[in-house]
Amino acid sequence: MIDFDKLVNHTIDNLPPSGIRKFFDVAAEMEDAISLGVGEPDFATPWTIREAGIYSLEKAQTHYTANAGLMELREAICAYNKRKYGVEYDARTEVLVTVGGSEAIDAMIRCVVNPGDEVLIVEPSFVCYKPLTEMAGGVPVIIETKEEDNFRLLPGQLREKLTDKTKLLILPYPNNPTGGVMSKADLEAIAEVLRGTDVLVLSDEIYGELRYDKEGHTAFSAIDGMKERTVVVNGFSKTFAMTGWRLGYALGPAKLIGLMTKVHQYGIMSAPTTAQYAAIEALSNCDRDVEDMRCEYNDRRRYIVDGFRAMGLSCFEPLGAFYVFPCIKSTGMSSQEFCERLLQEEKVAVVPGTAFGDCGEGFIRCSYAYSVENIHEALVRIERFVKKYGNKAQ
Repeated sequence: MIDFDKLVNHTIDNLPPSGIRKFFDVAAEMEDAISLGVGEPDFATPWTIREAGIYSLEKAQTHYTANAGLMELREAICAYNKRKYGVEYDARTEVLVTVGGSEAIDAMIRCVVNPGDEVLIVEPSFVCYKPLTEMAGGVPVIIETKEEDNFRLLPGQLREKLTDKTKLLILPYPNNPTGGVMSKADLEAIAEVLRGTDVLVLSDEIYGELRYDKEGHTAFSAIDGMKERTVVVNGFSKTFAMTGWRLGYALGPAKLIGLMTKVHQYGIMSAPTTAQYAAIEALSNCDRDVEDMRCEYNDRRRYIVDGFRAMGLSCFEPLGAFYVFPCIKSTGMSSQEFCERLLQEEKVAVVPGTAFGDCGEGFIRCSYAYSVENIHEALVRIERFVKKYGNKAQ
């Protein structure tokens, strides 16, 4: 009898499963359940993007592409980022097309983190950063952001965590799960702390086009002096409703992109060809589609925030992404207990804030990338649940 406990990689064996999927999987098997748990647009991929993918198949464009991605796509990515954010990149050496943004995050961490290096991770944040750091042998150092600071990373917090072992800062804005954003002034303050250090930055900007304030998104690499130390991760899943196409990209210094391409080359080979041809159309001709979806998300954002506040729950106003992060401390339940009981008693799946870091205790994450009808019914059930227990839940 093989004792796998002795044979497997212990770091990976000890990692907890994603806290996002648990409640979604249960809800998927529950009749009449409503899920606000998964961050996936409910929109179909715009037709012209699908058509470009179909046309590529009709033309038998079904072979491997270059490891780094189709040159035409890399050029389109560079043109898009120059047009949107004013940052120029070399399509030959500073772009890597990946299988979703998650692959880009993994490759970046693996390429710069040596065992014992410290990685600064802003939390609450997406669930993958800490496990990927640990798998690379790095030491996660958590920076906890607070609701009273609008879940922004403050320069003083960053300065306190810097040591001679700090290798990388992961900057996740617009933020999943809070919907918090960083203004240009906020980013400049962070840049000022980093100047004079050798700390690299992974700026996860997958929700960059989903901003609801007048200022809009500023790429961290657009801040003076930051491009040379920053890898920007972005993709097509959220902006263009292309989750199933599995396509992302990384932009950064040629040396780092070259190393990431090695990891990609040996582990992946190349991103899906059909998706790459579709993505060229997305970047080139779909600004109107993106704006239409953003406007719809904005309406849902206001509706769900108002709904939580009306039932007596404090709810931070998100200005980015498509999540709300209401506070449920007044119920007396932990985040985990609240989500478990809500699912069992009212058949509504949301995600405990602790899935995104310990400082998420007392909060839940709800996605509004769902129809208004689903959001409305979910709010009715959550309000009934909250009123049932009031402030005395046990």
